[in-house]
Amino acid sequence: MAEVLYWILTFVLILTLLCILGYQLILLVDLEFDYINPYDSTSRINLVVLPEFIMQGFFCFTNLIAGHWFIFFISLPCLYYNVRLYIKGEHLADVTEIYNKLNWEKKKRLFKVAYLVMVFVFSIVRYYD
Repeated sequence: MAEVLYWILTFVLILTLLCILGYQLILLVDLEFDYINPYDSTSRINLVVLPEFIMQGFFCFTNLIAGHWFIFFISLPCLYYNVRLYIKGEHLADVTEIYNKLNWEKKKRLFKVAYLVMVFVFSIVRYYD
């Protein structure tokens, strides 16, 4: 029963993280095509960055406690990157620099999406083993 609860929690956490990253990507694309102004875009992105980091940390902690070492070690680099961004103060999007960093911000979030999809696939495969 604990494995089923772990899998459901993992499933919900990864899908929530994917939705948050998808939301951020939509905001960046809207900004690129001038559907939204830079202030609104950055304020909405900055609103969900910290919850994303907290959920990623909770996901790693859950895998550590559950003893799923492979998934834990796979998700550690992303957690390390998020912690490093937070410590340096580079985790928030700057309204004055958003146009200069638009491609980098989109690439960063697309990489995180691909990374989470990979973790999701690994967690499904590991669950059925």
